[in-house]
Amino acid sequence: MTIMVDVSIIIPHFSDLAGLDRCLTALAAQTVPRSRYEIVVGDNLSPCGGAMVRSAIAGRARLVFATDKGAGPARNAAAAVARGRIFAFTDADCVPEPGWLAAGLAHLDDHDVVGGAMTLLFTPGTKSGAEAYEAVFAFNNRRYVEREGFSVTANLFCRRDVYLATGPFRVGMSEDRDWCLRARALGYRLGYAQDAVVAHPARTDWRSLLVKWRRLNAELYANMMMSPAGRLRWLAATAAMPLSILVHLPRIIASPALANARERRRGAATLARLRLWRFADGLLRLMGAHA
Repeated sequence: MTIMVDVSIIIPHFSDLAGLDRCLTALAAQTVPRSRYEIVVGDNLSPCGGAMVRSAIAGRARLVFATDKGAGPARNAAAAVARGRIFAFTDADCVPEPGWLAAGLAHLDDHDVVGGAMTLLFTPGTKSGAEAYEAVFAFNNRRYVEREGFSVTANLFCRRDVYLATGPFRVGMSEDRDWCLRARALGYRLGYAQDAVVAHPARTDWRSLLVKWRRLNAELYANMMMSPAGRLRWLAATAAMPLSILVHLPRIIASPALANARERRRGAATLARLRLWRFADGLLRLMGAHA
């Protein structure tokens, strides 16, 4: 007989043992009694092997393997064996604050799906260009929830029945946006929990930032192509990228998240570089160069 628990915390993982250990340590420090929740790690067949992943987990979570690539399939595999009445999603490289779980559960009294606050972790010293850019633009989950109708899956709560009715996370698109929009289309209410806080490491260099945006651009393109006017909308968004440099530069200049002029110069240079890359990448996608 399956023994139910109040909450299943679901974590996708791929080849980040140090991050997974840090995440599990943070989850062990939650203010909710440990008897109320389980942790399920969905591993994407990390190259280090299952034995190394089990060693990093060290008995703090259950482990399941996902053969299909992607964080979505890893979450789905973990959810398939989860025993909780409520699902709480975070990522292996994230650090939930001690009150994260309690706050998310409290907000489920008023909503069916809840997205929490995201903060960033930075390396000591002056921020790099990638860190400065992310300090200003990354992970504004309040805006995502309240204006765009979705929450990042690094900080997402829902009841089991909501997940089952909405269906699993899908591959090849912006999975968090897609899943939340499907849930809302079914009539489920999405809310924001400012006090359910998860920290995520900022990208530290151009290469890691580019890896992130290659994935995001591919997902955004796939999502947009699902609508009848998708190609025109993508062309319009792509054409606006060079102009967006000037539009968003004041945010970097005025941001309290940047400590000095050097960080602002680095952030501005990264803003320009990234938006021009997105302009070129967007045109290539329209021409089928990424097929």
